[in-house]
Amino acid sequence: MGQTVLELDKRELDVGKLDAPGFDPLEIGKAGLSSLADLDARLAQDLEWLCLPAAPWSARREVEGRPVTDVLIVGGGMCGLAAAGALKLLGVDNMRIVDQAPAGLEGPWITFARMETLRSPKELTGPCLGLPALTFRAWYEAQFGLAAWRAVDKIPRPQWMEYLVWYRRALGLSIENDVVVKRIDPAGEMLDVLLATTAGEERVLVRHVVLATGRDGGGQQYVPEFAKKLNRRYWAHSADTIDFAALCGKRVAVVGAGASAMDNAAAALEAGAARLDLFIRRHDIPRINKLTGIGSPGLSYGFTELPDTWKWRFNTYSMTSQTPPPRNSTLRVSRHAQAHFHLSSPLVKVVEGDGELMVETPHSSYKLDFLIFATGFRTDLSVRPELASVVDSVRLWKDTFEAPASEPNEELANSPYLGAAFEFTEKTPGACPALSRIHSFNFSAMASLGKLSGDIPAVSIGAERLAQGIIARMFGDDCDAHYVALQAFSKPELFGDEWTAEA
Repeated sequence: MGQTVLELDKRELDVGKLDAPGFDPLEIGKAGLSSLADLDARLAQDLEWLCLPAAPWSARREVEGRPVTDVLIVGGGMCGLAAAGALKLLGVDNMRIVDQAPAGLEGPWITFARMETLRSPKELTGPCLGLPALTFRAWYEAQFGLAAWRAVDKIPRPQWMEYLVWYRRALGLSIENDVVVKRIDPAGEMLDVLLATTAGEERVLVRHVVLATGRDGGGQQYVPEFAKKLNRRYWAHSADTIDFAALCGKRVAVVGAGASAMDNAAAALEAGAARLDLFIRRHDIPRINKLTGIGSPGLSYGFTELPDTWKWRFNTYSMTSQTPPPRNSTLRVSRHAQAHFHLSSPLVKVVEGDGELMVETPHSSYKLDFLIFATGFRTDLSVRPELASVVDSVRLWKDTFEAPASEPNEELANSPYLGAAFEFTEKTPGACPALSRIHSFNFSAMASLGKLSGDIPAVSIGAERLAQGIIARMFGDDCDAHYVALQAFSKPELFGDEWTAEA
């Protein structure tokens, strides 16, 4: 790589001055917000009072004439937006957010998420980054009022997406859609990222990459091996695009007992499936969400500081216990007379023939027209094409921690062993230093940092931890330029006329 050129910009902070005539945030706070315009004004006032966003401060870089982007965020869903918002508030303005989905389809909310409402309690503040005016509740009350908020039980799923669209606008976050990250290559002190856009391929030099890529961002959908041998006309994963209307009058089955299993089963039934069978491996459906019993700021902040033995123990126990499907989601299935629940019924054999599937369980056989695997995701960095050039250098938990014989957990073992800011670490120190510039802000971070990068409850805590780690590294990388700026700063605060010297 050529000589790196550093230039410290002297840009002015623009916090978006309020222009609403007669706006009084204190009066609005007493009377309640009456519109999104009022909420936008309230948020702008809050940001101004907090002196946010911070003035841009990072060193501009060029390498052989190529401009360098400070942060590339891959994924424009909830986690990507929270990460971008946290970075922007801390004065990082030289960043890009890209998403492979078309505009308005970022994240799972109106694609493969099929629940009627979110599973999280409505009061959780989600990606608000500590700003009350950026919460879902503020957005909802501004449009529908306090009485409507009190009447809401759980947040309707499509409405959550509407909120996220407003969120990005409120913070001035721009997403580049229909962009696929094809490859991330080390390039000295940088990362060279190959993007596929609607205009063709583009190479971007980046200081940090944030992989805000959701449930399968560290791996892929999981289905049993036998499923891969079946014609795809007969089956789908619960995270696939499914033509439920085509299942009207059909015999459909779902494998699994989690939330996505219930959601997909309900979608098939509501589309008119003639029969719906739920094949559940366990002898009972999980009934207790164990982690809610200890949910607290202590868990969110404290998990990251635990020794590996305790991280493994907490994760293994909660994963083994599993999370129950929401009561409403389960009732959404069971209220249909043609829905059938089969416990202790793993699939023993599936045979394709004569335009149908023959499925065997330990108890009986069933003829099906379509089978949906609600079998979740598996962490496996080796299947991620964007990581092909670095994956062999990534340190995994199995490279670091010897699991107790009583607590085997392949999912955790294959998870990346991350640093404090969600960064990859090296399997062999010094072999690939650029790994520390790739941040896994997705579901595969759970083994190392807990549930800070995939679920609503603690996503702000995760985003702020991520952003603080990135800007600390950026400042350290540029400390020589900042020191030059320190020496060059010459704006006086005293002018010499404030006192009279005496001998």
